[in-house]
Amino acid sequence: MMSEILFREEVYCIAGYCMEVWKHLGYGFSEVVYKDAMELEFMDNEIPYLREDELIVNYKGRKLRHKFRADFIMYGKIIVEVKSGGPGTIEETFEQILNYLKAAGFRLGLIVNFGKKRLEYKRIIV
Repeated sequence: MMSEILFREEVYCIAGYCMEVWKHLGYGFSEVVYKDAMELEFMDNEIPYLREDELIVNYKGRKLRHKFRADFIMYGKIIVEVKSGGPGTIEETFEQILNYLKAAGFRLGLIVNFGKKRLEYKRIIV
């Protein structure tokens, strides 16, 4: 028996909108351009999201001063980190998204890289 894929439909939807952005913009723009385009896709298609929302880190029940800002929180349960870098970008972003997931208490993150000749994305599950 195959195990259920975590948030399969939501990830499929997010990936589809990322591909739509890629189809129209290609690679070479800065991250903020891709984030702006993604936000338009999410708004136009009524996909629930928060952009650059604060993630608070707790230590022994107290909030720390330093906060993280995730590029997108999708459906209230998935963190999406947008990059526009070359080789190794996904690997370099791995620890960053792990911290975001830990701070948010979420289990799934996506790293989306628009900075290569092909759109790349990776699911991170904790």
